Amino acid sequence: MTIVHIDTGLTMRGGQRQVLNLARGLLERGHSQTIVSPEGSELSRRAHDEGIHLFPLPPHDLGYAHGICQLRQFLLTSPPQIMHAHDGRAQTVSWLASWGLPVRRVASRRVTFLPRTRARHRMIYSWTCHAVIAVSMFIRELLIQSGVAPGKIEVIPDGIEIPRDAPSEEERSRARLELGLEAGNFVIGYLGAATPEKGLPLAVAGFAMAAQRLPQAKLLVMGDVPPVVQQSLLGAAGDARSSVQFLGARDDLRPFFAAIDLFWIPSLAEGLGSAALLAMAHGCPVVASRAGGLPEVISDGKTGWLVEPGEPLGFAEAAWQAFGDRQRLTQMGIAAREKAHLFSTDIMVVHTERLYRQLA
Repeated sequence: MTIVHIDTGLTMRGGQRQVLNLARGLLERGHSQTIVSPEGSELSRRAHDEGIHLFPLPPHDLGYAHGICQLRQFLLTSPPQIMHAHDGRAQTVSWLASWGLPVRRVASRRVTFLPRTRARHRMIYSWTCHAVIAVSMFIRELLIQSGVAPGKIEVIPDGIEIPRDAPSEEERSRARLELGLEAGNFVIGYLGAATPEKGLPLAVAGFAMAAQRLPQAKLLVMGDVPPVVQQSLLGAAGDARSSVQFLGARDDLRPFFAAIDLFWIPSLAEGLGSAALLAMAHGCPVVASRAGGLPEVISDGKTGWLVEPGEPLGFAEAAWQAFGDRQRLTQMGIAAREKAHLFSTDIMVVHTERLYRQLA
């Protein structure tokens, strides 16, 4: 099949990683791939580096008007069988560029907000695509509530690359040494953006509570957090501020997961929770808000803890329990890694390819 993926994100977040993972997997299965992304975006750079055919949307293009015209000319030359839009703006680009052409359009839905008007949402999904991929049952129910026909929705969870092995004790020691951590530290990790729905301030507040009873605790924050936000969060951490480290955004996440004992995802809204899945795949138990699709990922009491959204005390209490029972924490890590295999990239690619074939 010939497939065109469209994503309008400029940075490399979870959605863009999914586009790249899907394109890689489909290439391995013999499909022709083109990624449409804004010129200069991180996804464009990585697609180019990996030899995936790229169609750059021009910069400084209001509403992608010029880019849509250019893309339409490209599609007229050689229409693909599938157009897959991976975000809301991409859905508009896909529809306008391919209007009237013999292509089948797919839209992925990862966000959790409900539309302002149900009729408008129903109209958008009725006109702009032939199928909708929901990354969780939670997202599927939101789509149905907003007027999308149930038969048009396919639930395909996001996929993650499963490492061959969990980090070894040697890797753990090396990673901690490089981060200036001591063997006796109890290390909590956060991975994500500093956007409001991700709940980073909740993680810092919960850590400040946890550190009152765990002076050996450390918090590692991985992700792009602006300096002004860092200073605000350190102020909120109070006496625990010296135990919070901001690591910035990094491509290689294995040392981060090797160094931590427990992973926190305090999101107030989450379509599925690929960061939680990454932690689980590395054998790390997770404490997560009972929000969005996260309960579909974490088995409470088996692979981690689910706590009430917006309640930092719940995260602190989970940390105290985890520190007090290291044997249980180890067992949870093993169970977490086993469950993560149900969300592998390979499974996601196979299910997406099956949907494409049904449509084409």
